[in-house]
Amino acid sequence: MMTCFLCKGKLLPDTTIHSEQAGDAVVLVKNVPCLKCTQCGETVYTGDTVQRLEQILSTAQNDMAEIAVLSYREKAA
Repeated sequence: MMTCFLCKGKLLPDTTIHSEQAGDAVVLVKNVPCLKCTQCGETVYTGDTVQRLEQILSTAQNDMAEIAVLSYREKAA
């Protein structure tokens, strides 16, 4: 079992919303798999999730207006 870097609480599998600014636009990616601390709520991504998020965000920048809301499950498939 992994423990939280901040508070040493338990990290359990969950999902979250990842937000990132890309130039003048904001991208929200829903349903991103993560490990979430049961004590403080801190989220941690695996290396695979970070790589996939980078790919999703890279392709999203080509199609964006000011705000984009994407589903991780749909884009990661």
